[in-house]
Amino acid sequence: MPTVRRPRRGSLQFYPRKRAKRIYPGVKFPSLSDVKPAGFAGYKVGMAHVQMVEKGKIKVKPITVLACPPLYVCGIRFYGQDDKGNLITLGETWSKELPKHIDRKLGKREKTPSFDFENRKDEVVGIRLIVATQPPEAGMHKLKPEVFELPIGGSVEQQYEYAKNVLGKEINVDEVFKPGEYCDVTAITKGKGFGGVVARFGVKEKRPKEKKTRRHTGSVGPTTPRRVMWQVPMPGQLGFHQRTEYNKRIISIVPGKDLNPKGGWRNYGIIKERSKAVLIEGSVPGSKKRLIVLSIPRRKKRFVPVEVREVILP
Repeated sequence: MPTVRRPRRGSLQFYPRKRAKRIYPGVKFPSLSDVKPAGFAGYKVGMAHVQMVEKGKIKVKPITVLACPPLYVCGIRFYGQDDKGNLITLGETWSKELPKHIDRKLGKREKTPSFDFENRKDEVVGIRLIVATQPPEAGMHKLKPEVFELPIGGSVEQQYEYAKNVLGKEINVDEVFKPGEYCDVTAITKGKGFGGVVARFGVKEKRPKEKKTRRHTGSVGPTTPRRVMWQVPMPGQLGFHQRTEYNKRIISIVPGKDLNPKGGWRNYGIIKERSKAVLIEGSVPGSKKRLIVLSIPRRKKRFVPVEVREVILP
């Protein structure tokens, strides 16, 4: 009989399959030439449908709705390089006024002197914004914000001028993305607890007359070497991993209050007035109310204009 060849059960690309360190992702943003932030963040509200015109035809497509309140720029972080070319933090400049509930995330901080950019300009190789989300503005009941960094495009001088102008102010999502553009979506997937090899790796179930087990691996390895190899599918953590999906098209960016169905969104509530609703084609990882990070595309940049006729709410 011929040898049966098939791909292995379960990709080894995503090892180790363990729980994420925190409930919102840490993203390595790609570089860009425009003087603007390299990404944004919003909370997952739910899914709906949109009726749109594409290539002269009317189509109905599924969309994911994200509530994107303004990000507050808390500070600026300056980076240099050591002898090996690794990034090192040179200093920070914080805003005099910080969001109301940021102490819930950062705790009590000692006031540090601001970084002197004019005298140490030659040491700086990159500047990033320290931003905080504003969950109450999105209709969330929680008060504790998420704090993370956003890189800026352009030269170091252009980055500094932009960061200095927005320090202590808010950034909106329509300053970073436009309808018709593509973005990469990063989030922490839904956690599903302890899973077996069939759900975790896609191992084929055995036939009904098999001895002892049906949803197990047939063998865990050879007699020698006398240990179980790490490539063998084993049960363990399923879900709650950080994952990135590439090239998601932004269908539209509208005021959040215009997209609330009667009675609010199921398992979310009402999107408040100061939030923008970002409609993304298709699905995105994560559960409702989870923070989703949008970044500029890492692959080929595309722009496909969209003509939206109607948003069909659930």
